[in-house]
Formats: sequence, structure tokens, C-alpha cells
Amino acid sequence: MTDRRQRLAAAVRDRRDEVVALTRALIRVPTVNPPGENYRAICALVADRLAASGFACAFVRGEGAPGDSDRFPRWNLVARREGGRPGPCVHFNGHVDVVEPGLGWTHDPFGAALVDGRIYGRGACDMKGGIAAAIVAVEAFLAVHPDHPGAIEVSATADEETGGYGGVAHLASEGRFAHVDHVIIPEPLNKDRICLGHRGVWWAELETFGRIAHGSMPFLGDCAVRHMAAVLAEMERSLWPALAARRTTGMAVPPGARASTLNVNAVHGGQAERADFDGWPSPVVPDRCRMVIDRRFLMEEALDAVKAEFRATVERAREARGFRYAIRDLFEVEPVMTERSAPVAAVLARAVEAVLGRPPEFVVSPGTYDQKHIDRIGRLKSCVAYGPGILDLAHQPDEYVGVDDMLDAATVMGLAMADLLGADRS
Repeated sequence: MTDRRQRLAAAVRDRRDEVVALTRALIRVPTVNPPGENYRAICALVADRLAASGFACAFVRGEGAPGDSDRFPRWNLVARREGGRPGPCVHFNGHVDVVEPGLGWTHDPFGAALVDGRIYGRGACDMKGGIAAAIVAVEAFLAVHPDHPGAIEVSATADEETGGYGGVAHLASEGRFAHVDHVIIPEPLNKDRICLGHRGVWWAELETFGRIAHGSMPFLGDCAVRHMAAVLAEMERSLWPALAARRTTGMAVPPGARASTLNVNAVHGGQAERADFDGWPSPVVPDRCRMVIDRRFLMEEALDAVKAEFRATVERAREARGFRYAIRDLFEVEPVMTERSAPVAAVLARAVEAVLGRPPEFVVSPGTYDQKHIDRIGRLKSCVAYGPGILDLAHQPDEYVGVDDMLDAATVMGLAMADLLGADRS
């Protein structure tokens, strides 16, 4: 490494306590989505931090996006620091929302416990540790290159866990990536991997219909739940085996993601449960049942064929039982892939090898993330995911991020930023 690159790496290492403190502070703001809690508070936390380094900060609400309301507004932060002379713009994007904690924790999900070099908490891995690493990378870079060329941006965005429509999609639709040259998203794909893209996704709702009747005389009704059970049985018989046999030649990780997958995200049948009522339900035959599916498809699959295959599965169940149904699209995203020769990927690859002593693995994510909106709406191809954290820990109980991993990833991001901005040539 050159002298300035060595100084940059040292500046990251000197900020060990800072990356720990910032990660813990971010985790302690519970930003569970749905419903989308405390977005403004966490954006303010990040804004205060970046403003101290000379960033101009703007709060942007994703008005009109799914889930946006006065009770749960979809707030985003976009921060920008201009350099001392013209040059490209490097943008770091991280989502602030996290999924529900779920059961099985041995640490407080929002306590941010530091144990044996690991910080535990919901969002530690996915992806508040990545946000903290990117911010510390920027701060270390500025300590070495205070008069850098170009511009640096950091965004803290909403709703990635539910599609990103109130976050990055909203920003992209406003043209906020039109002046950006390169984007790094510090998602937890492991510090020795560079993620070039993701599989496709189709979320849909299937509703089966029956006829309501008294529960003591079910023979006078038509149970929509049993119709849905027939669909599930047909999925077990024909659809899931077909998906498991379908393999990609691509780089999806973990290996199980190299097959097509379908998750039953939710099933709702019968009378709705009410949080404000703890009495008994009335005796009725359910006349409707809803199921939400999450279908992840491969680069080699066409979205129209994915939809037709599911409808054919439902049709086989309908032919056996005779019932009415409806399928409603919720959202869909085609697979996304950045070329490994793209500037941001090539520069990160060199930085990973410099820091870790080995070349990175190029991978494709099993799930979508906000690269889809930067690519499709923002029309920006020089975008990848790179960050600390172990992919398999995302959304798990006792999720954690390693402090050393954050420092290594921050060093990689700092060196990549220097290359992309041309700071070492000035």
C-alpha cells in the first residue's frame, strides 16, 4: 500500500470504539418493519453524526408509498459532502428498517450487547453494522483526504424489508441517483464477497372462496380453508419438487438459493383475530381464505412462466374440488446483475485482496435488496452490495455482527472510495 492508503487503513483501525458505539446506538433504535417504527429518530441519529463531518443532510418522506401514514411516516435521510474540486460521486446506501425479533433470543434484541467481539441485536447484521462501517469508512477517509475530489453521499433509507418502495424506490423516482456514479450497499454478504445482484421475486396473494354457514352444519357451507389446503397439497405434490429440481448456473449463495424457491409467507382463514377482543369466535364455516406466497426465481426463468406455473398448480387443485379463487400480484422484480468488470466491483475486488490477502468471491444474493431500484428506476449500473456480517444470520434469533469484520469491511470501503474518487492521484 502507498503511504496514504496505509494511513487510511490505520485511521479505520483507530476508530474501533467508534464503530462499536455507533452500531450499538443504531440497534437501540427499534425500527421494526412492519409497521415502520422510529424512522425519523434513526435518520436524525445518522444526520447528527454526518453533519459533524460537513455533510448537508436532507430528510425525505416517501409520501404515498405503501405503509406511509401520519402514524408511520416513511422517512429517509440523504446526506452529501462536496469535495474540494470536481469529480465523481460515490454513494453509500443502507436501510434502517429491521424485521420483528421473533422468538429464541438469549440476548435483548434491542440491547446491543457486546460479547466476545460480537454485537448482538436485531439488525446488527442486517444491516446496522454495515451502516456504521460505511460511516466510519467515510470519516477515516476524510481524515486522510479532507480536500478530496468529487462528492460523497450517504443515505439511510426505509422499508427495504418490505420492498423498499418508501425508501430507495422513492428516492430513485425523484431522480436522486441521477448525479451518482457509483453505489455501495453494505448488506451482510460476508466481508470476503462482492454481491453483483439478486434473484427475481414475485409476491402474490391467492384467495379461495367458499360459502358461509353455521359451524354445526358444515355440510350446508363450503369451506374455503379446505380449498386452500387442497392447493397446498398440490404444491407439495408437484410444484415444490419441480422448483427443487430447477438449478441455476449462476453464483447464488448459499447453495440452496441456486434452485427456485417458494415460501408460504402467510395463511389467513376464518374470522379475523382482533387484538382488542379476547372472547370466543362464533361458529361459522370460513367463506374465504388467503395465502401470500414469496416466489424467488432464477436468472434463467421468465416472470410470465413463473406466474403461469403457479396458476396451473392452483387449477389442478380446483379441478379436483371445484371452487372459485383469485390471484393478485403484490409486487414483482426481475433478477438484477452488475458486471464484475463494472468500476465499483473491480475497485472493491482490489481492495478486498489488499485488506484480506485473497481475492473476493463474486456472488448473487438469494433475496432482493435495494439494488433493484437503483438499477431499474435510477438507471445506474455501477452498484453492488459489499459489507460486514454473515449472510446466514440475517433475520435469525441472536443475530450479531463481528467488530473485526466491520473494521475490515470499513477499510475495504475506504480504500475503494479513494480509488473511485481518484483521491490518491491528487
